Amino acid sequence: MPHKAVKTAVFPVAGRGTRFLTITKASPKEMLPIVDKPLIQYAVDEALSAGAVTLVFITGSSKRAIEDHFDSNPELEAVLQAQGKQELLDTLRGILPSWASCVYIRQPAPLGLGHAVLCARPVVGEAPFMVHLADDLIDAEVPCLKQMVEVFATHGHSVLGVQNVPQQDTDKYGIVTLERKIAARLGKMSHIVEKPKPEKAASTLAVVGRYLLTAAVFDDLAKIGKGAGGEIQLTDGIAQLMKREPVYAFEFEGKRYDCGSKLGYLQATVEYALKHPSLGGDFAKYLREFVPKLT
Repeated sequence: MPHKAVKTAVFPVAGRGTRFLTITKASPKEMLPIVDKPLIQYAVDEALSAGAVTLVFITGSSKRAIEDHFDSNPELEAVLQAQGKQELLDTLRGILPSWASCVYIRQPAPLGLGHAVLCARPVVGEAPFMVHLADDLIDAEVPCLKQMVEVFATHGHSVLGVQNVPQQDTDKYGIVTLERKIAARLGKMSHIVEKPKPEKAASTLAVVGRYLLTAAVFDDLAKIGKGAGGEIQLTDGIAQLMKREPVYAFEFEGKRYDCGSKLGYLQATVEYALKHPSLGGDFAKYLREFVPKLT
């Protein structure tokens, strides 16, 4: 029996980005560049590659730059056209394909990730949907969300992207426990707990910013109260969902960069710069000359 197509991606972008102050005082953390593209562009590109056609941004104050980034800019396009800068013009026009649409919903208060996802309900409706946290940049030959859509197409239930993290870091993530393994990288979940202390964590399998959820989770998010940190946690909604239908944990293939931390952001910047088609060679040469100076 075929499962519903996954055509909507939700991007919770209302967070304040305090770890990157002062740059995030007036500019969204999702607009931080990795070489020459902002984090949110990488997120959108991944969702589009997985089949999304409707992009739902859950925004807050100081997030107008995200809307402007995905909007057209006829004045700038005219300037580039007049200057004969066709390559730049093509890049600008390619930020968002014509067949994709953007919806912006303001989260009225910082009530947590679960509440942000719940804000998308009027647009998502009864269809399955993706949730992408732009802080988590994943470099993969097959984009992470596309891998997860393929899992959903087979099993028809919610899928969370997970990876093993150091034991001492479990209090930074939602941690899942498996009931049983289904395949090498896939398991049926039995428990999920938000940010357990390392000494209390039942595993080191952490959810890292990728979710493919059935619309049934909205009912659970609407009913649960505040959880860890006094916020409505998506983790708690998923825990309730698991009582009614299966939820799977998928160990995706790819390398994740925690761009919510300054170190992870710098690591991503360096490694993406080294792979950049026009910049990589010169940057590698610079690093070879610079690194000996560190010793």
